Amino acid sequence: MKLDLQDKVAVVTGGSRGIGLATVRVLIDEGMKVMTASRRVTEELSETSAVPFTVDLTTEDGPKRLIDEAVSHFGGIDVLVNNVGVGDTDDVIRGATQDLATLSDEAWRHTFDLHFYTALRATRAALPSLLERKGVVVNVSSAGARIVSAGPADYNVAKAALNALTANLRGDLRASHPAIHVSLVMPGLVSTDFARNARGGGRTQAPPSGAMRPQSPEEVAASSAALIAEPVAEIYTNPASAAIVRRYYEDVEAFERGT
Repeated sequence: MKLDLQDKVAVVTGGSRGIGLATVRVLIDEGMKVMTASRRVTEELSETSAVPFTVDLTTEDGPKRLIDEAVSHFGGIDVLVNNVGVGDTDDVIRGATQDLATLSDEAWRHTFDLHFYTALRATRAALPSLLERKGVVVNVSSAGARIVSAGPADYNVAKAALNALTANLRGDLRASHPAIHVSLVMPGLVSTDFARNARGGGRTQAPPSGAMRPQSPEEVAASSAALIAEPVAEIYTNPASAAIVRRYYEDVEAFERGT
């Protein structure tokens, strides 16, 4: 059944640029009221009708402050899009290695705070309102979370944890609250700041197939909006991703060797 998004309330994390900003725009176009959070308000975001909330979401209380502000401002939340991540913030520790043997504890903590704990804390804070309104949780992950041998190690591991969080939350709520939807969005290659911000050295970000066309943030956002309107468990936004992931699991060793 297709959900009517008109006048519904959405909270989007990391909405100042990239996929987050594109998502803010498309949800507003669908008639939604949107609050978004990031460390700074870009000129592009200020040109939208979204309500900005400036906060550091990597702090323990940041996500709850965002949700409390949205509930206070709008009276409740219908949709939570956990999108904040590298490419949507200036939080990248530049010049560090991608090598697991030398990647610092600081880098690991930073990446998990940004990609995993922000989603966990925001979801936990938003659940009372989402359950009351039979809402939707959308976690924006990455196809790299399924092909963890290609790309920045800490990023892919954190996104893999986000994938597991999404599936477990969906399972926990299925029996008691079947009307709430918990979904996963997995982009492939996207033309954002991610490639410029990703840590240098080590493995390539792209899957070693050469078959994936980079998408625009707007294409990913359109897929997310369609998912919110007609929720399913998970989607790959890039048509090439599913086949690449299938090849990976058919023979992991051969895939990793590039044969």
